[in-house]
Amino acid sequence: MHALAPALDVCSTVARVPDRPDRQLVEDAVVAAAVAAVLSGAPSTAHALLARIDPLEASLAAGTLLLPAEQRVSRLLPAALVAHGALSLGWALVLAVALPRRRTVAWSLPAGLAIAALDLGIVGRRFARIRALATAPQVLDHLAYAATVGVVLSRRRARRRTAG
Repeated sequence: MHALAPALDVCSTVARVPDRPDRQLVEDAVVAAAVAAVLSGAPSTAHALLARIDPLEASLAAGTLLLPAEQRVSRLLPAALVAHGALSLGWALVLAVALPRRRTVAWSLPAGLAIAALDLGIVGRRFARIRALATAPQVLDHLAYAATVGVVLSRRRARRRTAG
């Protein structure tokens, strides 16, 4: 039993190391994803309200990623929360790794277009409800998402540079 104790102790302390670069990257991505997930739907929501379209339609469409045949709002909205949360975190992790330390926000915009092309042009085309959404507001949502992630990453990185 004593032979395992040092190994267990080493493993338990690794998780508590606060300044590991990979841990900072994940924390940055989680914060950026949370902020961007909340703010990035503003363009499509504004478009829906101006066009007198149901502002929940984009969310319901996102729910079909997990429940493709579902029509009930009571099932699609929770599925949309899960799908949107997972996609937001996944893309934020990709951006946290891929975006450069300099001009992060500027580079986030072409990244947002690339994400929109993949999300809407390749994956989304397989789902009727996503296909039915107006493209421009959805692309603007993706740009808003990527720009928000870029701003959050940039600020968090700058704060660490000045603190360290």
